[in-house]
Amino acid sequence: MLDILKEMIVDAQEREFYTGVERDLNVSFLKGKATVCIGVRRSGKSTFGFQLIQKLINSGVSRKNILHINFFDNRIHNLRKENLDAVTQAYYSLFPEKKNTETVYCFFDEIQVVEGWEQFVETILRTEKCEVFITGSSAKMLSKEIATQMRGRALSWELFPFSFKEYLCFKGIEVKKEQSSKNRLTVQKAFEEYLDCGGFPEVAGLDRQLRIKIHQEYFNAILFRDLVERHDISHPKAVADLAQWLIDNISSLYSINNLTGYLKSLNHNAPKSAVSEYIDWFEDAYFLFTVKIFDPSLARKNTNPKKIYCIDHSMVKSVSSGIMNNSGHLLENLVFLSIRRKTSDVYYYKTVSGKEVDFIAKTTDKKFVLIQSCESLADPVTRKRETAALIEAMSEMKLDKSVIVTKNEDGIMETESGQVQIIPAWKFLLMDDL
Repeated sequence: MLDILKEMIVDAQEREFYTGVERDLNVSFLKGKATVCIGVRRSGKSTFGFQLIQKLINSGVSRKNILHINFFDNRIHNLRKENLDAVTQAYYSLFPEKKNTETVYCFFDEIQVVEGWEQFVETILRTEKCEVFITGSSAKMLSKEIATQMRGRALSWELFPFSFKEYLCFKGIEVKKEQSSKNRLTVQKAFEEYLDCGGFPEVAGLDRQLRIKIHQEYFNAILFRDLVERHDISHPKAVADLAQWLIDNISSLYSINNLTGYLKSLNHNAPKSAVSEYIDWFEDAYFLFTVKIFDPSLARKNTNPKKIYCIDHSMVKSVSSGIMNNSGHLLENLVFLSIRRKTSDVYYYKTVSGKEVDFIAKTTDKKFVLIQSCESLADPVTRKRETAALIEAMSEMKLDKSVIVTKNEDGIMETESGQVQIIPAWKFLLMDDL
């Protein structure tokens, strides 16, 4: 094992890393704390790590002071918490002169595959002269339990697939504060492309058939590596069928009871407790997100139906059967992701009379904002329905402003409860705050 690790360390120091598009995520090494970057598989976490490595090299750090290990490498699949210290042993056997004299920058990709990794990282932060950057595809790396195990020695950031702003960077398109009509049209055209291809970095710019193939490979990899293997699931077909149903019903309400009934209709013997656990695992892998009803009662939040969203709207198109999904659902999923990037305090709202608002979210200044997603308000019936829900919700929440995100429309509506701002999706996605 030591020889394999030494080979991996030297190979990583000699290679030229692909650094890709600069990500809209500001992290920095903090002495004594591990920097943890988490997100769905193939969202660009490793590439983001390579960007940090390149910045270190550009600032004068020697390549020999960089220790990079990808724990998904099959050559070290037998590595366990009992022998994780072989990583630092391998490094210092190559460079004994650096021990406790020079800062070593450790980059550990997907370290969560080794159970008990927290103690190893906490130990080297405490005993070695190291700075540590970790990537992982498990939301558990954000949990209080991890923070406790590492004794406060970790700071976590989430990395999603490309936002629209990052996609524009990939395309080399600058968004100007004072937009000319040409710049605005260029941005709008790019939005149509983003709406089609989604945010996974690897599929940006690829043709449709290749994009579908890659999305489906991601879907299968998430299911079988991040769920079935990670949690040792004995009935993988039930998990796959559940994932397919959820993808087919994206942006819709679900309950554990109706999901359990659905699996039962397919002859899967999955109790409600198992189905609930599967949902938790989908969320843990950053593949699917559930949104609860806005309610001060925790019990009502948990017992009411929840809404389901996917990490990437284009992936939904590539994987779903298309029976239930439509462009309105996909736009709502896109709006959710834009909100979720800014805050995890996001819910759906139901008025006293039963009208539904897609989202209510807490802003950076701890205020609430109501957000409705609607492709077009051109139809008077649709316009009345969407605004009626907002008017009631604004009155109940004592808010004087709300938002409707549309495909292309823009404007302001004055109502008896306050102002409704109509924003085209491309503009909403470029907003820094809610």
